[in-house]
Amino acid sequence: MKLAQRAFALAAFAVLSACAAQPVVGPILPPPAPAPVILPPPVPPLLPPIVPSGPDALATGVTLEQPKLIGAEQARRALAAFKISCPVLMRRGDPSRLASGTDWRSLCAEAASLDQQYAAGFFYHRFDWVRIGDGRAFATGYYEPEIEGSRTPLPGYVPIHRTPADLVRCTRGGKPGRGRIDPVSGECLLYHDRATIEGGVLRGRGLELAWARDPVELFFLEIQGSGRVRFPDGSVMRLGYDSQNGRDYVAIGRLLRDRGELPPGGATMESIKAWIAANPERGTALMRDNPSYVFFKELTGPGPLGALGIPVTPHGSVAADPKYVPLGAPVFIDLDRDEADGLWIAQDTGGAIKGPNRFDTFWGAGAEAAALSGSMSASGQAWLLLPKGLGARAQARP
Repeated sequence: MKLAQRAFALAAFAVLSACAAQPVVGPILPPPAPAPVILPPPVPPLLPPIVPSGPDALATGVTLEQPKLIGAEQARRALAAFKISCPVLMRRGDPSRLASGTDWRSLCAEAASLDQQYAAGFFYHRFDWVRIGDGRAFATGYYEPEIEGSRTPLPGYVPIHRTPADLVRCTRGGKPGRGRIDPVSGECLLYHDRATIEGGVLRGRGLELAWARDPVELFFLEIQGSGRVRFPDGSVMRLGYDSQNGRDYVAIGRLLRDRGELPPGGATMESIKAWIAANPERGTALMRDNPSYVFFKELTGPGPLGALGIPVTPHGSVAADPKYVPLGAPVFIDLDRDEADGLWIAQDTGGAIKGPNRFDTFWGAGAEAAALSGSMSASGQAWLLLPKGLGARAQARP
């Protein structure tokens, strides 16, 4: 992520103890909630629904809701992810306008010293559960892929680039963004698109981290935003998202659907790869119809990293739009794909993850993670968890 286009994988840890609250007392699980309404499973949508929204969560509208029951294992996993998010969560600005860093201080202090057996009660009792807008959610999935590669150029292999020095933040047409400066006029120009980069415009500048055996696998590694390159000697390089060329992301699955090449709901990662394999020349052109291009950096510590600069947790981290979800906050989703139901921590962002209640679920590495993430396209409802009192405060603000 997705970074689809993901600014997918971008570590400082701190322990808070000075104002640690007492562990949650009382039953670990609250009294039984009303039985959920069972809906017939719909055909998975290809694209997220268009829902009414404002420029941020506060403007979109906040409604206080009853908390949900959380399984013990799920709660422990979410607590661990929440704890490592806290140091960043408490110092970040919040584009959603729902919370400031200081609002999270007491919860983070409590989480730092909380016994895992109390995790379910912590999320049930210590947070306001709120719905943003109408709460309609749409979720996809991403994972950490592994591709074959080489440390030196080989015939047929394609370069994996680090960020070029001439890719800068500049203002074009009155809007800030990524681009390059024209050396003659000083004007901010669009940066090179995918076709131009793949055509060799960056060749000879020493920007190659490694070379990928399969350009299609590299393309999908860009979409995931992070991954691993395995070399012939068995060694592995872990890659993380570093930057992007500033071009708009275009979903090639949507293009195939619109062109009638794939059936509605059939644009999974595997079906797209199969179509490209069967149509190699058209497949190359199709990938270049997405002008967005991701630049990577080598990761030498734990990973992959999300947008908070901390490792993301398999089946525990989601990418979200920070204008509607404070990064580091818990979210609860109930979808027509049961595998993705439950409590997650928003620790990442993605180029295609835009709008309220739009999430990209992280599943880890390996074949099972690839299968789950590649087929994940689910609708349902979402709730955001905020420090106690912030739900009522948000409702009261104009």
